[in-house]
Formats: sequence, C-alpha cells, structure tokens
Amino acid sequence: MDTSASTWSFEAVQSLIALAKEGFPVSVISLKLKRSVTDVRAKLSDLGVTPPAEA
Repeated sequence: MDTSASTWSFEAVQSLIALAKEGFPVSVISLKLKRSVTDVRAKLSDLGVTPPAEA
C-alpha cells in the first residue's frame, strides 16, 4: 500500500512533531506512525522540522 499520497490527520501531524522533538530517528517515527520513511521525511520537510540524526 502506498501511503505517500495519503493525508495526514491533525493527530498524526502532532504525533510526528512530538516524536521528532523528542529525538526519535525517522526510522522509529515511521514504525510508530505506520508510514514509510520517505513519507515521514517529506512531511517533516513540509513542516520545516529537521529530523534527528539516525543513531
């Protein structure tokens, strides 16, 4: 299933921002939100949020 075209709910965006601010790497965020790493990176970029470095 391609999730790149799926919309982000308000709750999902809030979770994404919170996880990024807590320092979770994109790979972990993608698992927690059940979205692809590419999708997570794209949304963070759209929001102007710099993802934490991968460990």
